[in-house]
Amino acid sequence: MTDQKKTAQLSLNGQTYDLPILSPTAGPDVLDIRKLYSQAGVFTYDPGFTSTASCDSTITFIDGDKGELLHRGYPIDQLAEKSHYLEVCYLLLYGELPSPAALEDFEQRVTMHTMLHEQMHYLFRGFRRDAHPMAIMVGVVGAMSAFYHDSTDINDPWQREVASIRMIAKMPTIAAMAYKYTIGQPFVSPRNDIDYASNFLRMCFAVPAEEYEVNPILSRAMDRIFTLHADHEQNASTSTVRLASSSGANPFACIAAGIACLWGPAHGGANQAALESLKEIGTPDRIPEFLARAKDKDDPFRLMGFGHRVYKNFDPRAKVMKQSADEVLDLLGVENNPILAVAKELEKQALADDYFVDRKLFPNVDFYSGIILEAMGFPTSMFTPIFALSRTVGWISQWKEMIGDPQNKIGRPRQLYLGETERNYTDIESR
Repeated sequence: MTDQKKTAQLSLNGQTYDLPILSPTAGPDVLDIRKLYSQAGVFTYDPGFTSTASCDSTITFIDGDKGELLHRGYPIDQLAEKSHYLEVCYLLLYGELPSPAALEDFEQRVTMHTMLHEQMHYLFRGFRRDAHPMAIMVGVVGAMSAFYHDSTDINDPWQREVASIRMIAKMPTIAAMAYKYTIGQPFVSPRNDIDYASNFLRMCFAVPAEEYEVNPILSRAMDRIFTLHADHEQNASTSTVRLASSSGANPFACIAAGIACLWGPAHGGANQAALESLKEIGTPDRIPEFLARAKDKDDPFRLMGFGHRVYKNFDPRAKVMKQSADEVLDLLGVENNPILAVAKELEKQALADDYFVDRKLFPNVDFYSGIILEAMGFPTSMFTPIFALSRTVGWISQWKEMIGDPQNKIGRPRQLYLGETERNYTDIESR
């Protein structure tokens, strides 16, 4: 909200301009520069928009210095410990924790939408067998607008609701089918009698030749991965969804844009990069060598999975994810998996190293989630699709919030132009 008593003054070319200061319910104050260009004829310069608030939101708040992540005011560690993914989905979408009846209704609506239109199966068969699952997901989610015409009108609240439920329900099916397609196994249809996370695991790992029983420890760990990645404020992919949405694009196109952005290794590929660091180390006896390299400022080597751009303290999601990692590794063991053995010893040595402790370079959520997914049997190519599946509800919540915002206008960042000034065309004979 705006505090009319608080303003900042900008002196420019002998003129003074008053800039209103907006005060949030949490976090730093924000300078309102919406009229700066019309009044002073200047833009601000902020590559990466790291100091710019592009919207107001009531969904997620992060305090990186405190290591705090809140969804609608609820701490992420409480939600991960006491709640489950679909309840967190309801919270993000509607702003409050559901009553028992409301949660039952929501879960029922999601469950009834998990199947894909049968003709969409042909889309998968159009890809090469070695296609990356993320390439398949971008294409299939974008194509949903060609199959579900009754939920593409963004001006109709009911159609927005139907589109939201459909994407939350169908994303596990799409991700699992992408995985099955790339390994040459038949698709496994979703079932209505098991929970969201168990359904996803079954669609990924069941085969027609035998029954598949989902282990509750693995199902709980999968649910926590979904929960801990559900939303993370105005990150690159969420901002992409909002920017695409600002043009009035249909919801399936907007979410496909978010998936495409998440595919980037600097964003959604962090847990894959963390696991690749473990593979590069190879064996526990080489850990001291790589810790030394990570501390050497002249060595380009980076130890992935430690520290976080936003969190300057312990990543609050990592505390919960570590618990799941320990449970999964206790269940599945690390004796026959050298990567997991390296991960356990690396965690131990890094947490005892003054260099890492003093700089608060603790293992982050990507370090632990990569370990869990590797232990479950997922290839690294599936790590980012699972991230996209988890983040879908966050994208949709942000999309719905933006559609309902009366201040919503098409995104149009400005630039600092450093190219040539106007010059006359030269005929080709004279060049």
